[in-house]
Amino acid sequence: MVRALHLLCKNESSRNPVSRRTGASTSTVSVASAHAELQTIIQRLQGKSGQALVDAFAQEAQARSDCGSFKQGGDLGDFGPGDMQKAFEDGTMALKVGEMSGIVDSDSGSHIILRLA
Repeated sequence: MVRALHLLCKNESSRNPVSRRTGASTSTVSVASAHAELQTIIQRLQGKSGQALVDAFAQEAQARSDCGSFKQGGDLGDFGPGDMQKAFEDGTMALKVGEMSGIVDSDSGSHIILRLA
């Protein structure tokens, strides 16, 4: 089992282009725009580690993530093989515990991931 926080920016390529945080359509958000926004968030988080990174990541997810997990600071809980979309699962499994990803694209949209366990 692994555990991760994530921040999702839904966009025009998302299979369900509606933000769970705002209820607004994301069908007019380009993939490039979503990537640019995530890159800005990654830059704000760089240089942090340990609990400071977890706390800052959770705050960013609460403020911006389009996934319903925004309410829990992006916490997806424990999950195992096959529980998530393959691109997301592969992106999470490639990380060491405590490591943050770059941008990972899935059918849901564009993510940044912080592996917790």
